[in-house]
Amino acid sequence: MNEVEFHTGVADPVGFACRLLRKAARQGARVLVTAPEPLLGELDRALWTFEERDFIPHVRVPGARAAVAARTPIWLSGTAHVADAPRLVLNLGAEAPGDLTLLERLIEVVATDPDEVDAGRQRWRGYKAAGLAIKHHNAGAARE
Repeated sequence: MNEVEFHTGVADPVGFACRLLRKAARQGARVLVTAPEPLLGELDRALWTFEERDFIPHVRVPGARAAVAARTPIWLSGTAHVADAPRLVLNLGAEAPGDLTLLERLIEVVATDPDEVDAGRQRWRGYKAAGLAIKHHNAGAARE
């Protein structure tokens, strides 16, 4: 893997993800978004309504037909273990991907909830222990 990036102190992870995914889709990037199921459902709905004039194409996997998924830039999944998935992963609090060597880039978004902060710290430690370099962006510092 080339890069791990953490965005911490994110007050609105769904809104943050929508903005990030809009930018990625406009640049032609393919992204696998992983999150716990309730948050994934919220993100799925938000991607339909985020911008009045701007639909962000996305698909839920597994479940989507392979031909549809192949031409859709944003994949939403509860896990990073998806066949033929994009190699750029945006993680909104799901378990850390198992085989990091399959990824080009991993972006972790950590909300302000204390449990999510603790889980984010655990993932950070795991990536550090694996010898990965981490870039850190504190979204909470921007609000202060």
